[in-house]
Amino acid sequence: MTLTPVLLLAIPGFVFLTVICLFAWQYHQTRGLAYFGRPQSERFLFKKRVARIGRWLRPLFRLLAFREPGPNQFTVRRDGIHVPANVCNKRSLSDAVNYQPDRADIFVVTQMKCGTTWMQQIVYEILMRGKGDLGDGGNGHLMAISPWLESFVGPEINEAPLLGEAQHRILKTHLPAQLCPASADAKFLCVTRHPASCFASCRDFFRSAAGEFTPPDRALLDWFCSDEMWWGSWPSHVAGWYERSRSSSNVLLIHFEEMKRNLSGVVRSVAAFLGVECSEEEIALITSKCEFESMKKNEERFEMMPPGFFSTGEAFLKSGAIDRHSSLDPAERKRIEEFCQAAMSRGNFSYDDYLAGAGLKPQSGRKGQ
Repeated sequence: MTLTPVLLLAIPGFVFLTVICLFAWQYHQTRGLAYFGRPQSERFLFKKRVARIGRWLRPLFRLLAFREPGPNQFTVRRDGIHVPANVCNKRSLSDAVNYQPDRADIFVVTQMKCGTTWMQQIVYEILMRGKGDLGDGGNGHLMAISPWLESFVGPEINEAPLLGEAQHRILKTHLPAQLCPASADAKFLCVTRHPASCFASCRDFFRSAAGEFTPPDRALLDWFCSDEMWWGSWPSHVAGWYERSRSSSNVLLIHFEEMKRNLSGVVRSVAAFLGVECSEEEIALITSKCEFESMKKNEERFEMMPPGFFSTGEAFLKSGAIDRHSSLDPAERKRIEEFCQAAMSRGNFSYDDYLAGAGLKPQSGRKGQ
C-alpha cells in the first residue's frame, strides 16, 4: 500500500522522461545531414521507425491536448518575423541574417509553398546541364546539397558541394527581403505564387506534418491573413522582393504560374540569368527532368522535411496545379485576396500589378477591376 503513491508519481514521470528522450533522439537524428545525408534505403527505414513511435505517441498527446493547436505555438522571432522552431532556432536565424554571400551563391527565395523545391531542381539541373543525379550514386538528396540558409535541417553552407563548371552552390531561403543578406556578387531567384494557391498548399503541408494536430481551418486562415505568418505575410514578402528587384539587377522574379505554362521558357530565362549557356538538347533534357511527373516519380529525392512523429506519410509533391486557388471555398479565397489587396495598396506594387505580371485575372466582382 505504501508503494502506491510512489508508483502514481513514478509512472507519469517515467512516461514524461521517455517522451522527452524520444523527441531529443528525433532532433539529433534529423538535424544537419543526419537524415538527408543517408542513403535512400536508410531514410526509408528511419521513416518506418519514426512512424512506429508516432503510433504510440499520438494517443498520449490526444489525452494531453488541453487546447486547440495553433500555427505559432512554437516559433522563433526576429524583427517581428516568425519562423517555425522545428526547423530554425535563434542561432541558425541569426547566422542566416548575418551571412555574407559571395559569387558562388545562388539563392532560391520564396514564401513557403510557392515552388521552392521545383526551382532548386531547375537550378541544379541547369548547373549540371541536365545530367544531375540525386540518387545514392550521384549527389544524393536535394536537401543534402542545397543548404536551407536559416535552418538547422540540411548541410551547413561550408558542407555544400560547388556545382557545375562555374562552381556554384544553391541556397534555399524563405527570408523576407529586409532580412535576407544582400550582395552584388550573388544571384537571387525569387518565385511567387497566387496567394490562395499558396494557402491551399500550406494547409496541405500542415495536415501532412501534424496530422490530427493540425490547427483548424479558421485558425490557419487567420494566420495566413496576418503578419504572424511564418516568414512574414504573403503580400509583404512579395512586395519586399519586388522592391529589391527594382534596385538590384541580380534579383530575378519568377511566377509559379509561368513555370507551369512555359517551363522550357523559364529554364532558358534562368540559365541566361545564371550565365550558363545551354544547347537546345540540354534545355530539353533539363526541362524533362524538372517536369512534375518526372519529379513525382523520384519524390524521395525531393522531400523538404525529415519525418516527424505526427507526420501522416502523405506525398510531398501533391499536384502543383496552376489553378490550385480555384479549389478553395469562395469565402476563403475572397478573404485572402481582399487581405492582399489592402496590404499592397499602400506600396509601389499593388495586388493587381502582381496578378497582371503572373498572367492571372482579378477575382470577379472585386472592387478596383
